[in-house]
Amino acid sequence: MDIQMLYYALAVVLILVGIAGVILPALPGLPLVFGGMLLAAWAGGFQQIGWVTLVVLGLLTALSFAVDVFSTAIGAQRVGASRKALLGTVLGTFAGLFFMPIGLLAGPFIGALLGELWHGREFRQATKVGLGTWLGILLGVVLKLGLAFAMLGLFVFAWIF
Repeated sequence: MDIQMLYYALAVVLILVGIAGVILPALPGLPLVFGGMLLAAWAGGFQQIGWVTLVVLGLLTALSFAVDVFSTAIGAQRVGASRKALLGTVLGTFAGLFFMPIGLLAGPFIGALLGELWHGREFRQATKVGLGTWLGILLGVVLKLGLAFAMLGLFVFAWIF
C-alpha cells in the first residue's frame, strides 16, 4: 500500500468520525470532517480540491461553531433559562455520554431541568426550560448535519469537476 492511499484512508476515517461527532458532543464533528477533507486534498496534491473550495469548507466549519452556540442559547432563551440551567445542560450532556444512547438524549434535558430546580424554579417551569434547551440542542444537531452533508456534497462536486 502506498502512502497516498494511507492518507486517503485516514481522511475517510476522519470524515466518518467527524460525522459521528456531529451527534456525539464529545467529538469535534465538523472540524474533523474538514480535517479529513483537507488531508484528502493535500494527499492529492491539491489537484482536485483547490484553495477556493477549502476556504468555503473552512467557512462552513466556522459556521458550525456559531450554530452550536446560537441554537442552544436560542432554545434556552426562548423559555427563560437561567445560567444554572445552561450549566446543567452542559453537565447533563457529558454525563449522558456514559449512558448511551438514551443518555445522549436525556442528559441535556435532565441537566437543564435540575439546573432550573436548583435556581429555585417550580417543576413546571423547570420542565419547560429543560424541553426548550433540549430542542435547541436538537436543532443545532440537525443544522450541523445539514452543514456536514453540504460540505460532503461540495467536496465531491469539486473532486469530480
